[in-house]
Amino acid sequence: MTQESLPLDTSDVSGPSQSQVKRQAMRDSFIRIAKYTGFRTISLFLTIVVGVYLTILIANMGGYVDEIRRNAIRETTQITLYQDPQFRQLPAEQQQNLVSEAIRIEEERLGLNKPFVQRSFDFLIDAMTLNLGFAQTMASDSGSKQVRLIILERLPSTLVLFTTAQFLLFFGTLFIGLSLSRNYGSWFDRLVVTLAPTSAAPGWFYGIFLILIFAAVLGVLPYGGMVSAPPPENTLDYLLSLAKHMILPVSAILIGGLFQGAYGSRTFFLIYSSEDYVEMAKAKGLSDRDIERRYILRPTLPTIITNFALALIGLWLGAPILETIFNWPGLGRALLQGVNLFDIPVIVGSTVLFAYLLAITVFLLDFIYALVDPRVKVGG
Repeated sequence: MTQESLPLDTSDVSGPSQSQVKRQAMRDSFIRIAKYTGFRTISLFLTIVVGVYLTILIANMGGYVDEIRRNAIRETTQITLYQDPQFRQLPAEQQQNLVSEAIRIEEERLGLNKPFVQRSFDFLIDAMTLNLGFAQTMASDSGSKQVRLIILERLPSTLVLFTTAQFLLFFGTLFIGLSLSRNYGSWFDRLVVTLAPTSAAPGWFYGIFLILIFAAVLGVLPYGGMVSAPPPENTLDYLLSLAKHMILPVSAILIGGLFQGAYGSRTFFLIYSSEDYVEMAKAKGLSDRDIERRYILRPTLPTIITNFALALIGLWLGAPILETIFNWPGLGRALLQGVNLFDIPVIVGSTVLFAYLLAITVFLLDFIYALVDPRVKVGG
């Protein structure tokens, strides 16, 4: 008696296909990135809110600046009304009532009649939307009093100056540091190490001497400003005048940071040059250029990108003292004027702009790291 063999059904035993595995992996990656993006966005936004609110409290000194504003309103109102001859002919009691009513209306318009806590939260909402109204005590060079317009007017000037200087400074220190790590112990290496402490002085300090030498003594470069007065009408002449006025402030920034930045880059590259995989690459006979590109620069890309991105964000606020010395109409100079005059809208507006840019930069850096370094996984 024979027993017939039954065919086996293997349809339920076989696993998922390769395409199904890839699709599932893509879905998992998308869900992970989406969750991370949402969480990161919320956390950064809350950080901005807390930072801006603390700035409002500090800039207002717990309500002290509001008292200064009330006194300024009272003084301005009295001066304005007493300039009217008809007002001076009124009885003293009626004059006092009109002054008090005008002060009350102005304080109500500015929200000074509300409690400080309520005013601070109302101001926070306006600050987060950059709806800060008008500056209290200062105007931009074009006469605008609206804070948003002041920032937009000053920002291009700051970007032109500090973007140029920062690009030159960053890539200059990067390539000089790489060259020093390649020629460790040379006379140029010892020279840069010796001059590194000179960067302890800020750029504006060297700017004063540059003005004395090249503007006051030699007279070959302008003392300050952005372009000649009156500004040239021809585009080419305008650009040439702009470039001429940028020589001294850009040189001051480079002198103030070049040697220290080159020394830092040199030390950074020396550390990575002593890794075991670099020695292995040298033993294989690879050229110095290939070793630098594949085994030194590539592992350091995340750090290099981070330093460059944060440096670019820092330049948006400019350097208040440097812009003041060179009479450069930038955002840093406007911020310094706002601090000196207790102009809270200008101070908070500059802080909010910096906070937004910093948050966006930190958010994008997480994804850039994953692109340049395969060891990094977004949301992992």
